Amino acid sequence: MVEVSVIGGSGYAGGELVRLLLAHPEVTIRQVTSERFAGKFVRMVHPNLRKVTDLKFVKSEALEQCDVVFMALPHGISMGKLAEVREKAPIIIDLSSDFRLNNPDDYPMWYSHEHNDLEALGRFVYGSPELHREEIRTADWIASPGCMSTTTILGLYPLFQAGLADLEMPVIADVKTGSSGSGGSPNLGSHHSERSGAMRSFKPTGHRHSAEIIQELTFGGCAPRVAFSATAIEAVRGILATSHVFLKEPTQDKDLWKIYRAAYKDEPFMRIVKENAGVHRYPEPKLLSGSNWCDVGFERDPHSNRVVVMAATDNLMKGASGQAVQAFNIRMGYDETTAIDFPGLHPI
Repeated sequence: MVEVSVIGGSGYAGGELVRLLLAHPEVTIRQVTSERFAGKFVRMVHPNLRKVTDLKFVKSEALEQCDVVFMALPHGISMGKLAEVREKAPIIIDLSSDFRLNNPDDYPMWYSHEHNDLEALGRFVYGSPELHREEIRTADWIASPGCMSTTTILGLYPLFQAGLADLEMPVIADVKTGSSGSGGSPNLGSHHSERSGAMRSFKPTGHRHSAEIIQELTFGGCAPRVAFSATAIEAVRGILATSHVFLKEPTQDKDLWKIYRAAYKDEPFMRIVKENAGVHRYPEPKLLSGSNWCDVGFERDPHSNRVVVMAATDNLMKGASGQAVQAFNIRMGYDETTAIDFPGLHPI
């Protein structure tokens, strides 16, 4: 059995990590940390784990040796904790943004702060299995991607990989997200009277996940121009990324099908959703709640070279903890779907 610990286990992503790892047949959870809830039962914060575990939170200073550490800390904190955490485990999977970007100059541009551990930054592998599976297999340090960037990238990746996108035109990505993407700390924007019924544009420009999208969709040194907007909607879980990409030349549906099938036919958590009739003709995040699926669909504009790409995920699963466990499975040589093969619910 592999001994793992979760740092920052009281948040939504941390709670999902604990839930998934408790069900993993090859894993024993050694410790779950929380500074605020140290000494309290994990089930007090995550009531879905009642009668599932008697684990208690411990302070991070009490972290013991183990095989793998998952870090589920707020952005900007992980880089300061890495020096002590790396002494506790040989394999680290970080769910924050602190080690996702390859270029250190991107941090002051997109996160408004310098990176304080440049040596470590270059050692992390971007933990998207569909893009970097072979690198993940041998990586000791893995940076799990962001939720909105994951959803957007997986929708667009086949077109950019195939060299079909017109790089003279911007990619326009409109991403709608549920409230759990903001984390568990309450604020005025998450207050029920402010959030209920809302469709609120909270980051129409300059969203930090733009940097990951640009990085991962750059081929041959040619970076795309990304116009990214984020909107909060009344949902708890789920992301729907609707992206408008202009192609170099007219492309038929059958050709787009070939491109997406070639990219994702062997991927265990990718589905192409494009039906001719019915309610669920395109990706719908509601159907993915609790699952690690990413559903991708597309629609060609008959009046131009524009293709509208729709991608959906559960932000706490494929957008965070599920993807992190998927990367863990790859790194440890387990079946990639272990503990994350839940298909979702319908209706919900």
